[in-house]
Amino acid sequence: MQKKTFAVLLSGCGHQDGAEIHEATLTLLAIHKHGAEFHCYAPDIKQHHVLNHITGQEMQEQRNVLIESARIARGKVSSLATFSPNAADALVIPGGFGAAKNLSSYAFDGPKCKVHPDVAKAIKDMHACGKPIGALCIAPVLVAKVLGKVSLTIGDDQGTADNLVAMGATHVPTSHGQIAIDRENKIVTTPCYMLNARVDQIAEGADNLIRAMLEMMA
Repeated sequence: MQKKTFAVLLSGCGHQDGAEIHEATLTLLAIHKHGAEFHCYAPDIKQHHVLNHITGQEMQEQRNVLIESARIARGKVSSLATFSPNAADALVIPGGFGAAKNLSSYAFDGPKCKVHPDVAKAIKDMHACGKPIGALCIAPVLVAKVLGKVSLTIGDDQGTADNLVAMGATHVPTSHGQIAIDRENKIVTTPCYMLNARVDQIAEGADNLIRAMLEMMA
């Protein structure tokens, strides 16, 4: 039996201005743990900005989202512009502010945000093919903005939950390690660092998300 393949969409490297490293790495671990494979993608664009992860202050330099994502993917990452839904059985998007700053403008525009065209196309194409989509932490806002009437979780933050509703989605409150499953649309989400979480709780959420997505493919 051929192994299922996940397309993992990264948004840089580092939770303040890119992909959240724990969420991304533990998602990759869960994929292999459950007998599947992955290939990483990222848009070949400039980061919105670069932050010092100790001070939180902006740094006077520019970085590229694809090149930064390669740090997590150990160099094995493709430009999102090359992505085809035929290349994967599922799409999963780890969180981190990169999802809200690089993959979209959610960090600045809230529910009126724009999603990068290649990101929106990947989500729409996978949904149209009936293939599962997973999103961790803040990344569910991308799915809400692109697909609208879906059921998602970002944990228990009321402001973000209200924004999901404003984008047409339904919010499901969750706690550490829990997932929300929209079976009709084949979408699985988990809150991760939207809550005050430990790394073992991130691992539990990522594992539950990947397992649920694989069950949808069975």
